Amino acid sequence: MWTLSGFSDEISPDFTEQCEVVSGLGMRYVEVRSAWDVNILDLTPDQLDTIKKTLSTYGLKVSSIGSPIGKIAVTDDFAPHLDRMRHAADVAKLLEAPYVRIFSFFLPRGDDPAGHRAEVIDRMRALVRVAEEADLILLHENEKHIYGDVPSRCLDLIRSVGSPYLRLAWDPANFVQVGVRPYTDAYAQLRPHVEYVQIKDALFADGSVVPAGQGDGEVAATIRALRHDGFDGFFSLEPHLAAGHATGGFSGPELFTTAWRAFTGLLDTEEIEYA
Repeated sequence: MWTLSGFSDEISPDFTEQCEVVSGLGMRYVEVRSAWDVNILDLTPDQLDTIKKTLSTYGLKVSSIGSPIGKIAVTDDFAPHLDRMRHAADVAKLLEAPYVRIFSFFLPRGDDPAGHRAEVIDRMRALVRVAEEADLILLHENEKHIYGDVPSRCLDLIRSVGSPYLRLAWDPANFVQVGVRPYTDAYAQLRPHVEYVQIKDALFADGSVVPAGQGDGEVAATIRALRHDGFDGFFSLEPHLAAGHATGGFSGPELFTTAWRAFTGLLDTEEIEYA
């Protein structure tokens, strides 16, 4: 039984509406990235309390904190960002989320990634130490233009940090947007480290994001392989069907539902049970 979740802020800025739509689709989990147009790590204690109460009202749980940790330049000051990671851990504990989504720092355009590798690894190790202390698992997402945007460097991060508290969030659309065929080029080497799957597809032709199964993200082949391998985890809808930007994306209720139907349609075709 696979578990569906989703970036609910793609539905609406209003958190109550987010929960209404998600629960109406029969989903039991959300991935919290923002509410009321405010990033999850910038919400006030009162706003976080409202989120917790609203989740309870709708019978929802949090699969992961969709944080922006690591989404700064590798040349930016790291100390304040490490404090932000500590806050992310506190928010995850408050909302009873087992995971925090992170990134591995934007590199200056045109630079050789190898020239920034040592700094990236040092920073990732520091983030993971916070996770270890909080008993949370960090999920590295393969965002384009960061150090870990291609399979070889995703693997390098996991091996170099060497902690069970750092795992991978698989995003097929992001791989497509950097010229990688997700299943063909990345699955075999990264599968042992994949803990979480984000459902977003894209086209090689122009990088545009499309519903799952309608792009070049090899989503169907990937879910077949995951079933064969006995994967048991979260699949988080991140549609980006209306807009995508540096801090997230937006779809609206109707397109979020379109994304849900596209992915659950693939699961139904493969006769994979989900909840």
